[in-house]
Amino acid sequence: MDFSNSHRATTAQAVAGHPAPRDEDAFRRCTLSNSFLKAGDYEGAVAALEELWRGPYERPLAEGLGARATAELLVQAGRLTSALGGARRIEGAQEAAKNLISEGAGLFEQLGDARKVAESRADLGLCYWREGAFEEARVVLRAALEGLAHEEAESRAVALISLAIVELSAGCNRAAVEVLAEAAPHVEASGSEFIKGIFHSERANAFVALADAGDAEMLDRALVEHTAASYHLEQAGHTRYLANNENNLAVLFNRIARHEEARRHLARARALLVSLKDAVIVAQCDETLARVLVNEGHLDEAERVALSAVRVFEDGDRQALLVEALTTLGVAQARAGRGEEARQSFARAVEVGEAAGDRAGAGLAALTLTEELGDQLSHAEICEAFARAEGPLSGTRSPEMLTRLTACARRAFESFKSTQAGAVTLEVGTAEERWERFSLKAEVLRYEAELIKRALRDADGVVSRAAKLLGFRHHQTFVALLNNRHKGLLGERRPVIPRRRSLIRRPRRPGQYAAGKKG
Repeated sequence: MDFSNSHRATTAQAVAGHPAPRDEDAFRRCTLSNSFLKAGDYEGAVAALEELWRGPYERPLAEGLGARATAELLVQAGRLTSALGGARRIEGAQEAAKNLISEGAGLFEQLGDARKVAESRADLGLCYWREGAFEEARVVLRAALEGLAHEEAESRAVALISLAIVELSAGCNRAAVEVLAEAAPHVEASGSEFIKGIFHSERANAFVALADAGDAEMLDRALVEHTAASYHLEQAGHTRYLANNENNLAVLFNRIARHEEARRHLARARALLVSLKDAVIVAQCDETLARVLVNEGHLDEAERVALSAVRVFEDGDRQALLVEALTTLGVAQARAGRGEEARQSFARAVEVGEAAGDRAGAGLAALTLTEELGDQLSHAEICEAFARAEGPLSGTRSPEMLTRLTACARRAFESFKSTQAGAVTLEVGTAEERWERFSLKAEVLRYEAELIKRALRDADGVVSRAAKLLGFRHHQTFVALLNNRHKGLLGERRPVIPRRRSLIRRPRRPGQYAAGKKG
């Protein structure tokens, strides 16, 4: 399909002949823009809104439009801002997109249009996903689904596929499979080649994730799903998503050590991207290529390519992708003998992942740090890395991941011998002699105290902040731990300042607290 000719013809119809009322023209432009957006033609999508919106950083020109037309324009401008921000590394784009979409959704809510409100929320969920804020994306998309009727097949299919993408990005693979199964009948009912394409692509990604759990047959099913995805996306004329699917195929072939085939799919993805100005997808291809190069032993080239991907993701809002690229960069640097640079890359990956809510990505980066640089880490560093990895990754069903976690725990345990005088000597003597004077309880308490001391210092002695750093939900629990098990650390906290109590006790209004309770 020639989208550019379609754009020119439809735009000419909108402005030639008998001029339509301004609201009607706005509706036409928004519909046309969204059709281009779904096809991956961002330039056509922006051009369709000319005279009403000049692009990111600009507020749509809604003066003189009615409430419904204004809402449509705000939401469409938000969709485009989010997509362009992800593709072209526009700083702050996702926040701007969320503001536009939220404002439009508010107008739809005032108009009583529940379907439009729900669809807007689905678009909002993608903004959070592009930021790497998976928990927020999950909540928003679930709210969107609650507002959609069962018979609204296309809207429900899109929202469910978006939710599956979020679950996969967050490492919740079983949840993603369940969501995609729920989406399947809606996908078929929609009749959309584009929706079928992204559905098969995400189902392929889910099968790869299941293969991680030990079901090798799922890799064959993933290859079938990726092939189906390429067919439907090509039929839909969606070059951008087709290129992304080819990149995912390359990831899969690299996983099963078929590096030449991985390179072929990456070459096809790059050929498809020639016509698009999408730095993010190109960077994703670079990150995949870096993994292939690492596995082939071309470490210097792998580091150069991974660093290029990191720079692209740094300039945008794609934090989850940045975590992956930093981890790949760290592996390349570590294996090339650049330990200190690798340590910094892994540390940044953990920091970025935890700040963005990508706990699985942060945990994997911490785990990979211990695997690649274990001999260069202190006991405290190994234990801290294990603590950060174990939380988000311990629920995995992947035998490989569980084996990696177990090896990390063993590495942390064995590092005890280098931290204490007279520690266990593992090489000589009887079992009793090797374990003489060792106390697991004492070692756990010592390490716990070490982490608490570090958290209190990083929090400038503020107990509530230190509790948050350590992952406590309520700082009172942390205070009790200090008072009972670690009294020697009380000097690290700030002095307790008694709160002043009001001399006047105001009566509580009926329902006062219930009304303010969060749902």
